[in-house]
Amino acid sequence: MDMLFNTEPDIIIPTLFAQVAIEQSIDATQGLTYGIPDNLIDTLTVGSRVIIPLGRGNRPTAGYILKIDTTCDMPKDKWHKIKFIASPDKSALSLPKDLISLASWISSYYCCPLGMTLQSMLPSAVKKGTGQTTKTFVKIADEFVNPDNLPKLSKLQKTIIQILHEQHNDPITQGWLQTKPLTEKSGAKSSAPLKSLISKNILQTKQKITMNDRWEKNLTSEKTTENDFTLTAQQQKALDNITPRLDQGFNVNLIQGVTGSGKTELYLRIIKNTIDIHKKLEPDLPTPGIIILVPEISLTPQTASRFHARFSNVAVLHSALTSSQRHQQWQKIYQGSANIVVGARSAIFAPINNLKLIIVDEEHESSYKQDQLPRYNARDVAIKRAQLANIPCILGSATPSLESYYNTTIREQFHLIKITQRVGNAVLPKVSIVDMVQQRKERKGIHLLSQPLENLIHRTITRDHRQVILLLNRRGYANYIACPDQNCGYILTCNHCDTTMVYHKDKITPAKGHVRCHHCTAQQMLPNNCPSCNKKTIVFGLGTQRVEEEIQRKMPDYTLARMDSDVMRTAKDYETQLDNFRDGKTQILIGTQMIAKGLDFPNVTLVGIVSADTAINMPDFRAAERTFQLISQVAGRAGRADHPGRVILQTFNPDEPTILLAAEHNFDGFATREIEFRKQANLPPVSRMTRIVIRHRNHEKSYRIAKTLEQNLQRAAAQFNIQVTIRGPVPCPIARIADYHRNQIELIANNPAHLQSLFTILRNNKHLVADTTTAIDVDPISLL
Repeated sequence: MDMLFNTEPDIIIPTLFAQVAIEQSIDATQGLTYGIPDNLIDTLTVGSRVIIPLGRGNRPTAGYILKIDTTCDMPKDKWHKIKFIASPDKSALSLPKDLISLASWISSYYCCPLGMTLQSMLPSAVKKGTGQTTKTFVKIADEFVNPDNLPKLSKLQKTIIQILHEQHNDPITQGWLQTKPLTEKSGAKSSAPLKSLISKNILQTKQKITMNDRWEKNLTSEKTTENDFTLTAQQQKALDNITPRLDQGFNVNLIQGVTGSGKTELYLRIIKNTIDIHKKLEPDLPTPGIIILVPEISLTPQTASRFHARFSNVAVLHSALTSSQRHQQWQKIYQGSANIVVGARSAIFAPINNLKLIIVDEEHESSYKQDQLPRYNARDVAIKRAQLANIPCILGSATPSLESYYNTTIREQFHLIKITQRVGNAVLPKVSIVDMVQQRKERKGIHLLSQPLENLIHRTITRDHRQVILLLNRRGYANYIACPDQNCGYILTCNHCDTTMVYHKDKITPAKGHVRCHHCTAQQMLPNNCPSCNKKTIVFGLGTQRVEEEIQRKMPDYTLARMDSDVMRTAKDYETQLDNFRDGKTQILIGTQMIAKGLDFPNVTLVGIVSADTAINMPDFRAAERTFQLISQVAGRAGRADHPGRVILQTFNPDEPTILLAAEHNFDGFATREIEFRKQANLPPVSRMTRIVIRHRNHEKSYRIAKTLEQNLQRAAAQFNIQVTIRGPVPCPIARIADYHRNQIELIANNPAHLQSLFTILRNNKHLVADTTTAIDVDPISLL
């Protein structure tokens, strides 16, 4: 009889019931009800990943147990119809209860099916057991420890027994030796002698699952202590401010520290204090767990090395790890051998024991926002996880998000700690604004680098023997391919998106380059002639590749490297380029925003911002905020040691207030001005926003679906008196991507609870479902 699937007519009534959220896009917040078989009652817990029979065909499906109870919502006379859980998942792993609670909040707040939320918390490498090796160990059975009890053995078997006897009292191995090395050490040419001893029960066996740790050994750093660093007066004041709150339950602290003010060293001190405090308060509990989030893959190796140098049990999690590496690091955390986790966005889901502190570095970064289901912001999830665990959360940035700044200064929900001085008496770099309109009038030809910037590059490298960073937040060679005839007006656009194609130069294709769409990745050869009038096409605009070419032409004696997503494919690529720059092998580093934050190179005294205008005119209310943050962050890479830094900021808008305030390092002035604009327009952070995008290959159907949804939203808001402003539907700023037409609806409310109430009503009525057609983006970062 197959009890698990109830295929026999015997009536089997469960004694325990489980609510299971399946790993599919079924929008069921409570999960599905299953019985727990008697033989699994002592095995399964809340958070266990299990296999359940789904649907009429009893298709085996993975899911997570949300709740276990002796009763269920189904009428008692129907209990015999309830299916049973088939088995635990082969990984035999479970998510901690606190992550189940966090997943429930994410599912509700970000309008994502609960099963998909849970699925994102457990890496696929862990589910598949990637990188695991099962090793067999043997030792002498207790009754044969006395040699007199042994039967007649061959010469090789006696050698094996002798080796095991020598290890029998070893306190580390406790007599267990791995079979393969044991066979080799005995001189046997095969495993036959060993197998014979096992078959006669002379040897006991056990299997152990191990992970490859060769990669982790490369992360070790030369150890440091607090005595190697002296805190500045402001750092010490900040530490004294935060420390009393480390054992006071949930609280959020925003460290607004200028670039180079030593926020990482402050984090290290806060972590040590947290561990010391809780070891005294809870000596019988596991070592306090800490999570540190960093925004970029490029920051992770450098940041991780700082923590490895100070603490022993550190794990690293980010998307550039191989599957085997990710699984190995996850297992360290899960098994409790790592109590400090450093990683990018998904590290907030680390299954850490006895969590006592969460730190979010560069909390303003847009890379904390996930652009696929579940569309969460790791910073906000970190705050929520800290609240659920009743522990402190530390946010840090030189240019905080306006949301965090508003929560600190206006709502007064967070504690604000300011650090205005750099470490080692270093001063913030002097920023000079160069008007590129005037430069074009004064210089013949096309120059991406102004004369002042070129002159300073030469002086910095040849006279001062220092290094240079050049930022341009646009990859490729040129972003326009067009006909030179103004009467024709042809510009090459993507066949699948409503955007222009970007020219990428290369030495392989016959046309010495190809054009690529940065939205759908469509690619084709560079067209030589205009398809409308057959005139030879021209390319114009700028990108990192073109800046690289200009420097190679004008400054051939200097060594340079380019860092953008076109050339940085793996974590190793990042590490190699950064190591070369740190060691002085590279004199000029060109890159996009990935080089703008978190990196600390004392020998850099000049930063050039090739164009400060790449984002300022975007159709997005956050454009000014992103521009200010990018300028400030990259400017902060200069002059971080004893040598003063210079920044050349090139722009076609030299009187733009955002650029002027960034040049003055005046974040408070910018934030005050920008929040006032947001207040007048009722935009975040003064209000809360959700953006719903409907995408469909048929333009009319896309609009029709969006219009129906808008009507349902309006109807529910009116019926239940929910104060929400609903705008749209209207085409998105980029109205078509990858052949999908896109229409958007924006919802704005003064209270997030109003939005959540509205979404709950529509989700319950199946009028709002997050799927391939409908993307629900709560607290959107980008409106393109």
